[in-house]
Amino acid sequence: MTTSTSELSPDAIKDEIRAEALALGFSTCGFADAAAAWPNGEWLREFVEADRHGAMGWMEETLERRSHPTAMWTEAKSAVVLGVNYGPDIDPLEQLAQTDRAAISVYAQGDDYHDVIKKRLKVLAGWMHRRFGQDVKVFVDTAPLMEKPLAQRAGLGWQGKHTNLVSREFGSWLFLGSVLTTLNLPPDPPETDHCGRCSACLDICPTNAFPAPRQLDARRCISYLTIELSGPIPAEFRPALGNRIYGCDDCLAVCPWNKFASLSSEAKLQAREALRQPSLAELARLDDAEFRALFSKNPIKRIGRDRFVRNVLYAIGNSGDTSLVAVVEPLLTDPAPVVRGAAVWAARRLLGDAAAALRNAEVDPEVLAEWAILPLAGEVSP
Repeated sequence: MTTSTSELSPDAIKDEIRAEALALGFSTCGFADAAAAWPNGEWLREFVEADRHGAMGWMEETLERRSHPTAMWTEAKSAVVLGVNYGPDIDPLEQLAQTDRAAISVYAQGDDYHDVIKKRLKVLAGWMHRRFGQDVKVFVDTAPLMEKPLAQRAGLGWQGKHTNLVSREFGSWLFLGSVLTTLNLPPDPPETDHCGRCSACLDICPTNAFPAPRQLDARRCISYLTIELSGPIPAEFRPALGNRIYGCDDCLAVCPWNKFASLSSEAKLQAREALRQPSLAELARLDDAEFRALFSKNPIKRIGRDRFVRNVLYAIGNSGDTSLVAVVEPLLTDPAPVVRGAAVWAARRLLGDAAAALRNAEVDPEVLAEWAILPLAGEVSP
């Protein structure tokens, strides 16, 4: 039943919305002025103009819509910003030592959070519309809304030096979603920066992807390289991948604020056992149907089997385990050039010059380039 907003104080409306959000499984809820001026649009423009977005052309295409929340909906007055805790029950950095196993980013070890959170957002937004009679629109990070700065304005946390949101309650482990509304609600106090002199997140980055605090060069970021980049990953970054086959949690996991986070059983989105450090050998053998089955309703499914196996092969090359050559060799004749090229690199890393014995007839220029730096005996390298 719709209740006129004139019958309730703005703070009472906020209390009701917050209570409903928590009941729906959100971990935290804050409110921001959707129409207030902010500098974040200009920061994003500078990021794109410096080409730090790499191959993510959609960032340039949606630049204007990302410039401000009201750029997508001029009638929006308030933003309800929601967070869902996905804190892991183990330290993600520990999995990097088991080089025969895959390290998958914490957020991708369970169901696709876009789908999970969007469902909750729609339920909350529908309830708000029925309860207060005002228009609403929902956003999760597949939509062009800059949710991290909006979350800071709503008091959920602050953007740390790694550019991600940091919460005093949940550390670096929050999924974000928002409901924009024509309700005119008083904003919560914005959160202030609590990073101080700490630079742990910058120092740990394996590829030096942070030119400066709060600046990210996506072209060097392992998450970008393993998820967004479709072709071969530049050779200079491959050793730094280690066994990371999808994303990278290093800068998140090292954050000192995680010690205050609600982890283990309190995490609202749980990992699947099959995706907790799976075997590299088993993952490399996946065909397309097996890949789709394993990653059903999981974000990894979006990158496709070929890009995924490419990542697995780089990890195998970094493992130092020569027994895995038996897994690599059949992939030298895989239908996908990006897989064959990664298989060549893995074979070379594991066998050195002896990998030349595995060389076969190849016509793809990019795969030939992988072989070219290891010519056959008596062959002149181009």
